[in-house]
Amino acid sequence: MDKMLRILKRREIFHRVVFRIDEVTFQYRRFDGSMSDTVTRLVLNRGDSVAILLHDAESHSIVLCEQLRVPTYENGPGWLLELPAGILEPGESEEDCARRETLEETGYVVRSLDRIASIYLSPGGSSERVHIFHSEVSLADRTGKGGGLVVENEDIKLVSLPRVEAMAKLRAGEILDAKTLIALQWLELSRPFS
Repeated sequence: MDKMLRILKRREIFHRVVFRIDEVTFQYRRFDGSMSDTVTRLVLNRGDSVAILLHDAESHSIVLCEQLRVPTYENGPGWLLELPAGILEPGESEEDCARRETLEETGYVVRSLDRIASIYLSPGGSSERVHIFHSEVSLADRTGKGGGLVVENEDIKLVSLPRVEAMAKLRAGEILDAKTLIALQWLELSRPFS
């Protein structure tokens, strides 16, 4: 069966800074071969982002960021432990973004990157993809203070956890950020302790 999507109308209904919401009216070919009724959905277009799992294999520790995430405050803790991450700038490669964001948020210089995955966080309403990378680092790679950019009102606390403790937090349900969950699970499966 040929999958087919027919966009009938797309209209921007909100645009501010990095967030844009479009109203999209469409029809698509259903799995039984018939065309669907006309459907209208709102789509959050935020652009793609990058996240980096920093792993110090020598000290068996994971470098995470803790910061306020206002959308989680009413329905959770507000402050989350998560991977350093940021929005991909126009024309910037995923790898360059990973290096830039890592330096801004943690002060670490990233030398090599291994791709873990590219994922959609909430594909029912958002077009955002997150490109998740892994990088081995050491204390010698930390050349800056980190903490984020003042001009972006970032206030990031660096948290270095022993790998065993990070995995215990994962199992206890204390890691609530999806990209961080995925990256830690990847680490556990692909790089077991030797």
